[in-house]
Amino acid sequence: MAVLKERNYDYTWFITSKLITLFPFTDEPVTQSIQDLIDYKSDAIICPGNEVPHYLRGVKVQIFHGLAGEKKGHFRIRHYFDLYLTQGPYFTRGFNAFKEKYKDFEVVQTGWSKLDGYTNNKEALLIEKNALLNSLDANKVLLYAPTFSPSLTSAEAFKTQLEAIATSGEFIINIKFHDLMAQEYIVYYKALAERYPNVFFKEGRNIVEQFIVADVLISDTSSVIYEFLLLDKPVITLNNISENIRWNDIKDPSALSKAVIDNLNEDSFKTQRAEVIAEYHPYNDGKSTERMMDAIEEYVTKNGVPEKRKLSLFRRSKINKIFKRK
Repeated sequence: MAVLKERNYDYTWFITSKLITLFPFTDEPVTQSIQDLIDYKSDAIICPGNEVPHYLRGVKVQIFHGLAGEKKGHFRIRHYFDLYLTQGPYFTRGFNAFKEKYKDFEVVQTGWSKLDGYTNNKEALLIEKNALLNSLDANKVLLYAPTFSPSLTSAEAFKTQLEAIATSGEFIINIKFHDLMAQEYIVYYKALAERYPNVFFKEGRNIVEQFIVADVLISDTSSVIYEFLLLDKPVITLNNISENIRWNDIKDPSALSKAVIDNLNEDSFKTQRAEVIAEYHPYNDGKSTERMMDAIEEYVTKNGVPEKRKLSLFRRSKINKIFKRK
């Protein structure tokens, strides 16, 4: 938003009615109407999601909503986008291979706008963190951020282990769940936070602040792993499904406490993290959003603004169904 305002762009947000209650910017222009977007006649449509109506005017730009390249569908070409703005070399290579095959979109490596937030308010957050550690006589901050997927989540398996760590009082444990986490686990872990002064159940959607203050991330198979690794701090997971694990993945929940100590004291995966950072997101300047806007401007200068995007009958039908167009 800040970059759009600095460049004097007119813009609006589109949020589906299902998600409107989660929209955090009360003073921003927003609509739930596709007709409003048709009338708006945009020059560019920036999408963190996987679908965009082909019939809307504007360059369709995919900016992604995660860094987990091994998850099903990340490299799937759905033919909705004119421009893919990638986060780092690993993603750029993947989409460039498809670019050579289909020859109807461009790929530009810009970094990921979400991670610009790592530079915002960092000093104030760390001051607050140190004050809390001192007040609780704790040493480090652990962040527990599991996936919500029933087949992959560690929320059940780590119940006993996280309570044992909480009982020691040595660490602060911040718990941050995805919005779709099963209610039974939300209830359980909220109760855990009520029992222990060093355990905090974090509400809200901004996980970046939790990344900044945490010294170790505990998770399973979630895209937050890659975001956290970019801060060059240890990660511990349970039964992660990645084919290229570059952090401490344990297979037995009872090994969690030892893994926390080992990663804080030895940090055996630092070299592997450096490789992830170089491949997934080599930028730490907080200027990915600026690069993204530069890339969109350059695309428009070179190619103009498309009135719509050509799609197969199947894809048109799917988009019409998703966005309820007759």
